[in-house]
Amino acid sequence: MTHAPGKYADFEGLRERAVALRRAGLSRRQIRDRLHVDNNDILNRLLRGEPAPEWTKRPNARDDLREKARELRLRGWTYDRIQVELGCSKSSISLWVRDLPKPERKRSPEEASAIARRGWEATLRRREEERQRTKQQAKQAVGNLTPRELFLLGVGLYWAEGSKDKPYDRRENVVFVNSDPGMIQVYLSWLDILGIERERLRFNVMIHENADVSGAEDYWAELTGADRSAFNKTTLKRHNPKTVRKNVGDGYRGCLVIKVLKSADLYRRIEGSWYGIVLGATQQTDQMSV
Repeated sequence: MTHAPGKYADFEGLRERAVALRRAGLSRRQIRDRLHVDNNDILNRLLRGEPAPEWTKRPNARDDLREKARELRLRGWTYDRIQVELGCSKSSISLWVRDLPKPERKRSPEEASAIARRGWEATLRRREEERQRTKQQAKQAVGNLTPRELFLLGVGLYWAEGSKDKPYDRRENVVFVNSDPGMIQVYLSWLDILGIERERLRFNVMIHENADVSGAEDYWAELTGADRSAFNKTTLKRHNPKTVRKNVGDGYRGCLVIKVLKSADLYRRIEGSWYGIVLGATQQTDQMSV
């Protein structure tokens, strides 16, 4: 790369000034601004061999990985290869080794692409591990639910997903529809603590006609533990050939409808409990703002 003829003509003199500023405790950014060096390659050459002052080092940096990354970089390794070896991000590697000389390219584009692909796969694996670890920690933090906690949770769950009465359309019936097995299990546990006998429940599967209908029926029957006599006829949704369904595969089992027989009084209790939750939440907010 070529530069303006006179800007870096006195390179050694410029290096002496850069080294003096570095040893005086200035950061790379401060030296760059002080000397008006706007090219990182030139700045790297000016500061080569000069360690960064302690105050510029990240206090939480993983020193062992940093030192290993620097060692591998000095051996000519690329960012992609270091990423595969150490399992850290390329942005971190760049920060750790940016003052070191770039290695000469010794691989074909195909080899470099393969290494980059493995590095990206390693990053995806690390992200997935972090994702699952966070979920597992949150799951364990919940612990056992008290009957009151389950009651309040169930009221909110029903009000979000269950059928509701309207002034223009009286529907004081308890009907819950969902496709998530966990939601169904929580809802059934909630009905249990409300004292609703399982004999009062009726089930209905709703699913696309070109899905595995019988497999879905077996799945929901096993999940709920209900007798097949409690299941009404499955509702089939006709397939529109002009559309492409995304809810396909072994995990698709349609939705399950759960109806509670003779549930007008239960519905009124649910609605009243929900507005009690709303009142309690707003009062809590008001108290916090005082």
